[in-house]
Amino acid sequence: MAIDVTMPALSPTMEEGNLAKWHVKVGDHVEPGKVIAEIETDKATMEVEAVDEGEVSEILVAEGAEGVKVNAVIARLKSEGDVSPARQAKAQDAPRSQTAPRSDSAPSRGSTASAQRVAASPLARRMAQQAGIDLSALSGSGPHGRVIKRDIEKAQKSQPIANGRSLTIPPPPPSAAPVEYKTLQQMGIAEGSYDLVPLDLMRKTIAKRMTESFRDIPHFPLSIDLEIDALLKARGDINARFGDRGVKISVNDLIIKASALALMRVPEANASYTPDGIALHHHADVAVAVAIPGGLITPIIRAAETKGLATISAEMADLAERARNRKLRPEEYQGGTFSLSNLGMMGIKNFASILNAPHGMILSVGAGEKRPIVKNDALAIATMMSVTLTCDHRVVDGAIGAAWLKAFRAFLEDPMSMLL
Repeated sequence: MAIDVTMPALSPTMEEGNLAKWHVKVGDHVEPGKVIAEIETDKATMEVEAVDEGEVSEILVAEGAEGVKVNAVIARLKSEGDVSPARQAKAQDAPRSQTAPRSDSAPSRGSTASAQRVAASPLARRMAQQAGIDLSALSGSGPHGRVIKRDIEKAQKSQPIANGRSLTIPPPPPSAAPVEYKTLQQMGIAEGSYDLVPLDLMRKTIAKRMTESFRDIPHFPLSIDLEIDALLKARGDINARFGDRGVKISVNDLIIKASALALMRVPEANASYTPDGIALHHHADVAVAVAIPGGLITPIIRAAETKGLATISAEMADLAERARNRKLRPEEYQGGTFSLSNLGMMGIKNFASILNAPHGMILSVGAGEKRPIVKNDALAIATMMSVTLTCDHRVVDGAIGAAWLKAFRAFLEDPMSMLL
């Protein structure tokens, strides 16, 4: 019986991808866990593993194909019963280690042998790993009993969480009517007077998600000015003292740490809106915007409140480098509880960002600059920095946002307080 190999959903929001490379050809024998292809998403290039055993009989989508829809059939396998006796004997004689799942090399596989033997889609395996669900305990509703996304979502609904409530998955929003855009010619721009750059997956995804966020989430900005002379001095002292150990702290590293500590001090701000209630997060998982060719991505410093500045600096440098090379794993840029966007190094004085759902807040950081201020009723010069906090009004009210900014200012203007 033929087994369809479909385009996997490598993230919950993925709708299509590019088939970058095949690692198998017609006639090859595959087993669950064997890497068969590389898929380009809007954020990264990822390896795809086989979830069934058999012989590749057809490759239906050519290497290099773009815009392949999720769940489209990209190849077919012959099941063991359809494979020739000679081929079966050859597969049985081959060392099992050549095709065994590599459970120690990627986070998307189950942690037990029984979980690895369960037929499941790559997305289902990833969701189960992140939620701590044992795949072997589930009955799959997909083809041939395969565990798929909806089986994980069903299992998650019955999982208790810390406050005693059940974790529920909100239903997807109804599809909006497609927006009809006027052509440039209809708006008076002559054809041939411009170059048209096709939209890649990243730019399409950014356009879709930012439109949804700006349109569907009621939001408001809160802005303050910070005096950062003490912060700059502390950064200089740290780098001078520990530079011989390879430590090089940036202003952004200090902002990440201060943001995380402020989220712990004002836990109501470390929240996300869901149709079933407000999710109050246990840790400050700070997503930091990184510009990459064609768009941006927000890798996450997990539990940033628990990490020292040197650790934050090293993690951020590694994440940013792999982000620019599109080598991040989905769990390194999906999720998070709070967003941070810093354009100060580009000379931007102040700006307000669009919310990065499901985060309840995003902080926009401008450039530090010398400004005249009034201090102790006298004119003085200080290095000032403007920041704007955009809040999801469904979960963060003005008073909560203001309380978070007060805590953030206290940490940033007195950086030694971050050590307590």
